[in-house]
Amino acid sequence: MTRIESTFETLKSQNKKALIPYVMAGDPNPTTTIGLLHDLVKHGADMIEVGLPFSDPMADGPTVALAGERALAAGTSTRDALKMVAEFRQTDTQTPIILMGYLNPVEIIGYDNFVALCEQSGVDGLLMVDLPPAEAGSFTQHLTDHSMNEIFLLSPTTLPERREQVLTHCGGYIYYVSLKGVTGSATLDTDDVATQVQAIKAETDLPVCVGFGIRDGASAKAIGTHADGVIVGSALVQNFADIDANDTAAVANAQRNIMAKMDELREALDSLSA
Repeated sequence: MTRIESTFETLKSQNKKALIPYVMAGDPNPTTTIGLLHDLVKHGADMIEVGLPFSDPMADGPTVALAGERALAAGTSTRDALKMVAEFRQTDTQTPIILMGYLNPVEIIGYDNFVALCEQSGVDGLLMVDLPPAEAGSFTQHLTDHSMNEIFLLSPTTLPERREQVLTHCGGYIYYVSLKGVTGSATLDTDDVATQVQAIKAETDLPVCVGFGIRDGASAKAIGTHADGVIVGSALVQNFADIDANDTAAVANAQRNIMAKMDELREALDSLSA
């Protein structure tokens, strides 16, 4: 059982919903990330998605795309992100870490080398946005052999053939994209999400977590009523926008705002099991 699977088993036994924050490795600067990961855990994160900076992120809205630009401008590479995870793992051996990114940097490193680096760093799952299950080949099994899960996206527009492939090959949890659009989009139809999540759960035993468009405690609670967890990214990383990455006070204030949002989200989800 992977750390992701074990975490969901524990949450299920406690009748709790997973809170999965997303942050970009190296944003707003490389020295902030490790402490940020630890603080997220302290403020209720059950697992964390860590973005790999990439110059052409097709699924990311402006907020997350700009976070990637800031991280790249600060010199953060895919290998640097893995080193950050490894340093985090030195003192946190429990919280699952999922890398979310795109294939180009992975292909440059090489699939086998990348998987080896992930395993050495303590990564628990991978979500490669532009790797469809039909083209994953042996990659999924390779990850399984190294106690990692490969996570895929489902969306409102996923075709039946693709949906079947995702449900067959996905591990850890299903990432359901709550709306048509990119990360951080504003329109969230919770009734439609509820219908879609219930349909997915009727077809798989995997937990279903919902991302894109969740901004606050109210939306997290509405989605958490039906899903096994919520994924929140833009509402957190937007706090690093428009600040001087070298201004220690500004960075610290942004981190406080992120943790205040985490507290709001955690309280809202916990109220569902109260």
